Amino acid sequence: MVKRWCTLFPPQALKDSDDKQIDTEVVNAYFARLIADEEKVSLWRERLADLSWFMRCLNEPIARQANKEDECTGRFWEGRFKSQALLDDAALISCMAYVDLNPVRAAITQTPEDSEFTSFAARVEIQKKSVSKPEPQSQWLLPFAESKKTGKPQATQNTHVCLPISQEEYFELVDWTGRCIRDGKRGAIPAHIQPILQRLEIKQDNWIDGIQHYGNHFYKVVGIMRHLLEETERQGRKWLKGQSAARLLYQ
Repeated sequence: MVKRWCTLFPPQALKDSDDKQIDTEVVNAYFARLIADEEKVSLWRERLADLSWFMRCLNEPIARQANKEDECTGRFWEGRFKSQALLDDAALISCMAYVDLNPVRAAITQTPEDSEFTSFAARVEIQKKSVSKPEPQSQWLLPFAESKKTGKPQATQNTHVCLPISQEEYFELVDWTGRCIRDGKRGAIPAHIQPILQRLEIKQDNWIDGIQHYGNHFYKVVGIMRHLLEETERQGRKWLKGQSAARLLYQ
């Protein structure tokens, strides 16, 4: 663990000797002194597992590079990142649809499949390749539970699945949601879309509003009401932001 930390943040002693041949015994003795400092090692271990620290380490070099290229100063991203725990399938599909429709809401593209850098577009591209080339394709995205066309599972029992619906059903849900958002009207939920929401315990009437304002509805955790209450109790807190939204959006 100490070597991993020093790889990310080389101590000055090692930086000064980058261009020199360092005796192995000297390096091992140096690491032994670091390992002996239990308080510092404990802090480093905590930081290596901390998402906020990771984002800080990611942001700083990108900001330095961008500022150097643009000859300016300041932050690279406008604000801090958001970290939300998705407690169940209802929360997961809400978050996925919200992210996949970001380019549509921002008027960057008219359809989700034409957007760049979204899992929706990536899944569509993978599906196109699998049609033109029947051989198994390497897929870095988690599969859905089954294929609507074949009715056969897309994953084995020991494989994690993205959602307990078919990929085609997810495509239809996001496409219909994107059309409502783009047209500026809510419309009626088609009959073939309703069972998807019912299975995931999502209130149909509030689905569009929930996706449009997902980023403002929740804070640290997202999920149906009973899971939010369980998480609140697990954290030893009396209340977590998002309970009102959970009552409106989820069963």
